[in-house]
Amino acid sequence: MKICIDCDDAAVNLKKVLFEHLKNKGVDITDLNYSEGKENAMYPEIGYNLAKEIQAGNYDRGISICGTGLGMAMIANKVEGVFAGTCHDVFSAERLRKSNDAQVITMGERVIGPELAKTIIDAWLVSEFAGGGSAPKVAQMRELEKLSFHPQNK
Repeated sequence: MKICIDCDDAAVNLKKVLFEHLKNKGVDITDLNYSEGKENAMYPEIGYNLAKEIQAGNYDRGISICGTGLGMAMIANKVEGVFAGTCHDVFSAERLRKSNDAQVITMGERVIGPELAKTIIDAWLVSEFAGGGSAPKVAQMRELEKLSFHPQNK
């Protein structure tokens, strides 16, 4: 599994912690580091860039971090085919994958501490889409997403 990670200026410390944690566990992780060399890069473009990498199939999953995680989730969900959610607890992170088949998890450095963040990411990475009763709901989300991105095909 190939993972990418990125953050805005409000989450540099948490990104470093999670990157090192996953690297030490042998996870294939890439720091996209979108803002390097760019003046005033803001979370919308950073989160969008990460989501576009997921959409292109360059990575299987992504971790996007800002002050709260909320803005990163909002922008990632604007990219067709990408599902993202903000998680600050283990149960939600597991459900993000098992029930919603989301490829991107977002977090907020101003909301969560580094040790809990590691635990949450570990749980998210070992979780897979369970299908079952969630499968028709995810399929419906994908169909509604098509209406949003391609309204001419109603």
